[in-house]
Amino acid sequence: MVNQGRSRASGRTPRAATSPVRSRKSSGRQPERRQSPAVYRRRRLFVGVLLLLVLSVVASGVAAASGILRGGTQPVVSQSGTGTSGQGSSSGGQGAAQGQSPVTATPTPSSGCDLSQVSVTASTDKATYAPGENPLLSLKVTNDGSVPCDVNLGTSQMEFAIMSGADRIFSSRDCQAASEDLIKTIQPGKSETANFPWERNRTVEGCSPVAAKPGGGGATYVFTAKLGNKQSQKAVFQLG
Repeated sequence: MVNQGRSRASGRTPRAATSPVRSRKSSGRQPERRQSPAVYRRRRLFVGVLLLLVLSVVASGVAAASGILRGGTQPVVSQSGTGTSGQGSSSGGQGAAQGQSPVTATPTPSSGCDLSQVSVTASTDKATYAPGENPLLSLKVTNDGSVPCDVNLGTSQMEFAIMSGADRIFSSRDCQAASEDLIKTIQPGKSETANFPWERNRTVEGCSPVAAKPGGGGATYVFTAKLGNKQSQKAVFQLG
């Protein structure tokens, strides 16, 4: 009775006991949704295209480097006193020009010099070569006059010729694919030099294949350089 009176006095309605409700805290993660096969295919296609682009860039770089490292096939002209010495290489041992053209300069007006004052000299880098060693032939043009001279040093004017007695061994013109002009202004007392490595091969006019090779064992050869109507003195060397 006492308890009922207290309940009425307070004016409060008794509440039934209930179990506490626990709220679940959200973890912030959404359930993972599997991608469709089409999405995976698009991703693989994108990666494949990107890989092809990278490979093409690398291949272009290698080709460029390879192109930079290749030697030329023409006699290389260098001015004396500059500290540089050009050195060309023949392609398959077939003369000064084999399928390539040299860099040409725009011809300049005639300087009015006396070309009789221009001299041509032939030389080799050694007097005797060991077996398998290739001679380096040099054609040197010197202005012996007192005024600058414009001289055509192109392959249209040059010839590197080798004889052994009466036997014609080699000429750089036999297999020359193209003849070009290269005008150089040579100052008084200065020279221009063209170097050509000879690969110990024989050539004939028309560039027909020649199976025979020049002999060694101390055989003597004569190198003569020509520029236009000017011819050098003979340079003698031996092949081991």
